[in-house]
Amino acid sequence: MDCPCSKIVATMDRAEALSGADGVLCTVFAGDIDIWQHDILIPKKYGVDINVGDTRSVSGIFRALRNIPLMLDICADIERYCPRAVFLNYTNPMSILCGAMQKYSNVQVTGLCHSVQGTVKMLAEWLDIPKDDIVYKCMGVNHQAFYTELSYRGEDLYPRLRKLITENEEIRNKEQVRNEMFLSLGYYVTESSGHNSEYNAWFRKRPDLIEKYCTHGTNWNPGEYAFSLNLRRDRAKNTAAQYENWLKKPFSREKSLEYAADIFNARIGDGKPFVFNGNVQNCGSIPNLPADACVEVPVVADRMGFKTTVAGPLPEHLAILVNTTARIESLVIEAARTKSRELVYRAVYMDPLCSAVCSLEEIRAMCDELFEVNKEFLGEYK
Repeated sequence: MDCPCSKIVATMDRAEALSGADGVLCTVFAGDIDIWQHDILIPKKYGVDINVGDTRSVSGIFRALRNIPLMLDICADIERYCPRAVFLNYTNPMSILCGAMQKYSNVQVTGLCHSVQGTVKMLAEWLDIPKDDIVYKCMGVNHQAFYTELSYRGEDLYPRLRKLITENEEIRNKEQVRNEMFLSLGYYVTESSGHNSEYNAWFRKRPDLIEKYCTHGTNWNPGEYAFSLNLRRDRAKNTAAQYENWLKKPFSREKSLEYAADIFNARIGDGKPFVFNGNVQNCGSIPNLPADACVEVPVVADRMGFKTTVAGPLPEHLAILVNTTARIESLVIEAARTKSRELVYRAVYMDPLCSAVCSLEEIRAMCDELFEVNKEFLGEYK
């Protein structure tokens, strides 16, 4: 039965959209396809081969520098027009943006990604187990979180998963990067193979490695250069068409895997507590990551707010990997706050992919080119 009170209104006025809101969802992009294209093309000149470029490495860092001021402006308007609203962010780079908002605004904000529950669904299909019967604990930072517990009816699923990936070539080829990481690191990571290939130094630093791990996978994003950008080039020719076509299609009444509706229900609906993986300030949830890092851990939403659980320590080898990411992200937030070009250089120096491919001098030159094409959005960095 249709709800008689349901009404969708489009507006270009942020104040109008926010006034009196109980909940706010946000997915935005500062810039356009041309800017994103530079984020991908300029690093390629220096040998840095990017798959998506919206979360980490040099491309994700410059997207963060463009988006942090916009997100803080949105937070300021939420404080002005709907200070009690629950703010759910779907914009990348997720952990950098949420970290900045959590440090420099008073808004109730967490970030949401479907990679955690989406990966559980994928693994359930591989293992022929009902996804809702899998018990898991997932922790780390967004797109680089690991299932430290994964079980079904008391059985640890990792031995079964290892056997499946080792013996079943079809399954192994679906997620070549993630499966290689699992076989080597012992824990499964949340985000797709293509994305993960640009978050570390193992898969994209040489053409032969890109050919081996990032070209022939059979799942949705094996790691093709400029994969996500290429999907959107035609869309940019007529931005209105995607929305017009979307509105012509029937709307599904089936509940999706996304967390937002359940969170709003817990916070401003019937108040039934809901557990989800959210992006929040660490504050000791993962004790072997920095206290001020934005981490992705189990969070409880209810009428009283968001309650971060104590996830516990990551296995030490994973903590080394995730610590690098978390500290780079904190450095990017500070660079944006102080408009420091030097801090941006230092963040990119430490990026695993860039440091595996480029010299320090080359990284500075690459960043200088990106500063130039982004100056309309960044202003002067000194």
